[in-house]
Amino acid sequence: MVKERKLVIFGDSAFAEIAYEYFTHDSEYEVVAFTVTSEFLKKDSLFGVPIIAFETIQETYSPAEYEMHIALVYNNLNRARMKFYKEAKAKGYTLANYISSQAFVWGNVELGDNCFVFEDNTIQPFVRIGSNNVFWSGNHIGHHSVIGSHNFISSHVVISGFCKIGDANFIGVNATMGNNLSIGNDCLIGSAVHIVRPVKDGALMKGAPTHAEEISTYERFGIEWP
Repeated sequence: MVKERKLVIFGDSAFAEIAYEYFTHDSEYEVVAFTVTSEFLKKDSLFGVPIIAFETIQETYSPAEYEMHIALVYNNLNRARMKFYKEAKAKGYTLANYISSQAFVWGNVELGDNCFVFEDNTIQPFVRIGSNNVFWSGNHIGHHSVIGSHNFISSHVVISGFCKIGDANFIGVNATMGNNLSIGNDCLIGSAVHIVRPVKDGALMKGAPTHAEEISTYERFGIEWP
């Protein structure tokens, strides 16, 4: 793939490493640098690419020539990613999207900036998505749904048709929403939660954790280890 665009990745954590892999091997972007704030600048390079202080990044990599991607996850309900998204925009950077070549995104889907769409996501027709969202691998986003900004949607989440998701939410692995439902802002939806009614702002929705029974399978079924 021809590398026609230059990219700076914000971050040097595991997600930044993953973002480097995907942008490098499955996009038109060449990653030319990483950037972190000076207090977290502990090393000079990553994958042979320089790490530069964010406070002065524009002096070396001008927003007129280089784009940026904020590669942070969901800490404090996405607040760090929100903060540096806004600061990078204030510096004048265009914030790049990554959409896996192995994702299915229908042609009329609307997508903001600084979104990261992993492999095996299915995003159906007439979906509208804001900015600064992460869709980890294997999600289903149903037709006519609307998703706000600054969300982290983990793996194998099902959002059915005509749903509405607000801003700055975390949705855990295997969570499911039926049709015509809504989630507000700043919600944490736990793993395997099944949403069957609207969820208000700031809700913490926990699934039923699984605990081992006191009785063992050996006692329950009268078996022995061979």
